[in-house]
Amino acid sequence: MLKIPSRLFKILWVNVALLTACPEQVAQEFDAVLTIQNRKPSRIVDEITDPKERKALLALYGEGKARRRAELAESFVATYSRSWFLAQAHELAARAYIDLGDYQRALEHARISLKLLPENPLLLVLVATVQALHGLTAEAKESAGAALEYMDRFARPSAIPERKWPALERQLRASSYFAIARATVSEALALQPGATRTELLEHAEKLLSTAQALNPEDSETACLRGLSFWSLGRLEEAGRSFAAAYRLGGARAQATEYLRKIYQTSNRDPRTSFEAFLKREAAESRGPRGPVPSAPQPHQVLLYAGSEQCRKCHLRQHEAWEKTGMARMLRPYRSEDVIGDFEQKNEFYAGDEIRLRGDQIEVVPGKDRFLFARMLIDRGRHYFEIRQSSGRWTRYPVDYVIGHKWQQAYATQLANGQIHVFPVQYNALHKRWLNFWKLIDPPESERADTRSWETLSPATSYHANCAVCHTSQLKNRKGRGFEADNVEFQEPGINCEACHGPSARHAAAMAEGKPSEKESLDPPVDFGKISSQEYVGICAQCHMQSAVREPGPRGELNYSGEQGTFFKRNKSRPLAEFSRKAFYKDGRLRETTFIVEALMRSACFKKGNAHCGHCHHPHGKDSSTGQASLKFAHQPDQMCLQCHTAYATKIEAHTRHPAQSEGSRCVSCHMPRIMHSLLFKARTHEIDNVPDVEMTERFGQEESPNACLICHRDKDTRWLRQQPGIYRTLRRE
Repeated sequence: MLKIPSRLFKILWVNVALLTACPEQVAQEFDAVLTIQNRKPSRIVDEITDPKERKALLALYGEGKARRRAELAESFVATYSRSWFLAQAHELAARAYIDLGDYQRALEHARISLKLLPENPLLLVLVATVQALHGLTAEAKESAGAALEYMDRFARPSAIPERKWPALERQLRASSYFAIARATVSEALALQPGATRTELLEHAEKLLSTAQALNPEDSETACLRGLSFWSLGRLEEAGRSFAAAYRLGGARAQATEYLRKIYQTSNRDPRTSFEAFLKREAAESRGPRGPVPSAPQPHQVLLYAGSEQCRKCHLRQHEAWEKTGMARMLRPYRSEDVIGDFEQKNEFYAGDEIRLRGDQIEVVPGKDRFLFARMLIDRGRHYFEIRQSSGRWTRYPVDYVIGHKWQQAYATQLANGQIHVFPVQYNALHKRWLNFWKLIDPPESERADTRSWETLSPATSYHANCAVCHTSQLKNRKGRGFEADNVEFQEPGINCEACHGPSARHAAAMAEGKPSEKESLDPPVDFGKISSQEYVGICAQCHMQSAVREPGPRGELNYSGEQGTFFKRNKSRPLAEFSRKAFYKDGRLRETTFIVEALMRSACFKKGNAHCGHCHHPHGKDSSTGQASLKFAHQPDQMCLQCHTAYATKIEAHTRHPAQSEGSRCVSCHMPRIMHSLLFKARTHEIDNVPDVEMTERFGQEESPNACLICHRDKDTRWLRQQPGIYRTLRRE
């Protein structure tokens, strides 16, 4: 029976031991800035309402024996087939079956786990190794490549102690490169000698060199590297690699076999025995040297000009930008910018329960409800009156407005300069005041508790919670992180340079008539010439909820102030650590704050290089009226047909709906309105989404919304299965 390489057993069991801590942690809230300081442990198990299910999950995590863990995992997924935690249960089953040597069942469970939660590099590394071991070369490359991508994107899982993560991450990366190399060598050796075979072997050798640099004590990597050199006819290098494998001990038998062949064909002193040759080669073998440290580069401070400077040359773009939601993310108070009802329906009662049913709000009066806030206008000025716990009312002026389209929040500035956001917001769609945080936050959220207002704690601080995505060039003037004091911004709202980069030098050069050559990503960024990853990376500064933000060396909080890319490439918190409210039970992301994470799951982004600008125009001519800033608002199919041109002439054959009907719009099936935004449904950006009947049958329309049933509300999955051609088409696609 084929076995998993011994070097992975340590990784496998270290991971399992550390993962057992996961259920004992608090779910990260979303729609809030996530920093190193406020990143909390994640107690997602508390979101299980069924005590039996909770007990079963804890028992599964706590079981140490592989056979018993497999049995408990099988029992859990059978008994709680609609659980939020199926991804975790299937993962633990996969790990148990790997340990038991039942690789087929391991891959089956891993496939289900990764369908529900794809961003799991720890599982993907093991899957890639098993796939490579069994000759599933394409699958192994895909799994290992995904693992490397996610390790680049995501920060350390909170269950793994910080001191252990660097070494474990190096092992995981080394194993990923090894799996890709193993699959590549298998492909190469299946070919006849020639250019393609040589190219594959040379590529494998580079991958193995990287793997060996990451984990120089791994004998299997050294041995496979020796085999690559041997197959390329580079016997001297093969000898050194096989000797290293022999010295490290894990692959000694295979290394000895090849070293004997090299001994027999080498020019050597005939008096030298094989044993002496072997001893000498092993002693002389050395791992690859690390990179030579480069000399430190001098820091070049990046200078920002401000939006008014951009206006001088780019008047049309500037006027369009001023009407966008980005420019209006935060504005100093003007009465004409207020959209909330401060005169009629201008009271808010704390203690009421607010339920969101589809797109409708239901307010259930609470037993202990009380009048918490009154919003009013006095002599033309807008105010909040807040009831303190003592019963006394305190009046605060509205000094800032936040947002302007679907929902608007308000903030006041204290005498000490701190800006605090009122816990009550106005929703324009439902025309009512509400505690938005209570709707979306996990239990025990401080900011969702209106009583926290009077303490004016970090939970209500604008600078600590909102400013990173609502203001431009945010900085802690004392060089620290996000806090209520010492934080300042260059401009309210999202200005030109937040996206195009620091352009003071460009503005000065143009004013002097001395434009200079620059790369496409150098400020001001030429968005038409950068890669899709760079384009999305710039948008992700604000639209990637999972980003963990760290201050720069001079206190920069949402930009980089030194030479290099001006936008921060923040690592992300693992998605599994967020509140279950962020996901549907079928694994799809539910909240629009994760819009970039959703896009990055799609094949359109991964394989088609799609980026935000293919569909959205950040400062188009209809910026004041186009709420979604769509490029093709009146021709929505064109967003897809600009790439998928073949479907332009066969829409009805593809959709089985009349060409002009809603059922024939690409977005109706592939981007249905299932993401929660500001109390309305927005389109999912997991673009290659197609209606999945099996998932909807398992979890129900509420937790696995099916695009077909969004339109055909009087039907069910049984009806869908009976439609000629449709169900088979969906399965195939």
